[in-house]
Amino acid sequence: MNQPAYAFIKRLMDITASVILIILFLPFWIIIPILIRLDSPGPVFFRHKRIGKNGEEFDMYKFRSMIDGAHDYLHKQNPELLKQFKKGDWKLEKDPRITKLGRVLRSLTIDEFPQLVNVLKGQMSLIGPRAYMKQEIDEQVKKYPETKPFIKQILSIKPGITGPWQTSGRNEIPFTKRAELDAEYARQKSIFKDIMIILKTPKAMLSKW
Repeated sequence: MNQPAYAFIKRLMDITASVILIILFLPFWIIIPILIRLDSPGPVFFRHKRIGKNGEEFDMYKFRSMIDGAHDYLHKQNPELLKQFKKGDWKLEKDPRITKLGRVLRSLTIDEFPQLVNVLKGQMSLIGPRAYMKQEIDEQVKKYPETKPFIKQILSIKPGITGPWQTSGRNEIPFTKRAELDAEYARQKSIFKDIMIILKTPKAMLSKW
């Protein structure tokens, strides 16, 4: 399939599926905000700068699953925790910033639902590489220079809500392998591959429950 046809079909799939999922999971859009408010103080939604196609930054939306001010808590108030975070390839095995409800939302990937808005806005796709933070990319490429060619390929397409990393082990996968998986998807993208990832996603969503 040529690239214009692929891009058209993929965008059509993104819009159609996003609208259907938003309607199908309408109760979540009502119940989850109430539960978040009851669980911890702070906003319902969390916005975070991520790098999209061609290196353009955008605000990625999530249901808040951490304490309010989680970024400052890690980067400005707890240097030892930040050290562990970076040593673990921008992950913490037991992240104290995650709320009780947040652990449930994350284990079922419900916190990612608001990204459907990013898909409708054309900033993301349903299927694609992980949406990275600029600082994460800069520091990880410095730490793992062999991943630099992968990052260039990853940023040639839109990031996705789900993708090869999300359906292949998620946090258990080191950055080097994650970047390689995402770059491979960017090179070999196809509707067939997208469908296969979609079929794997429900199992991946429930794998941590």
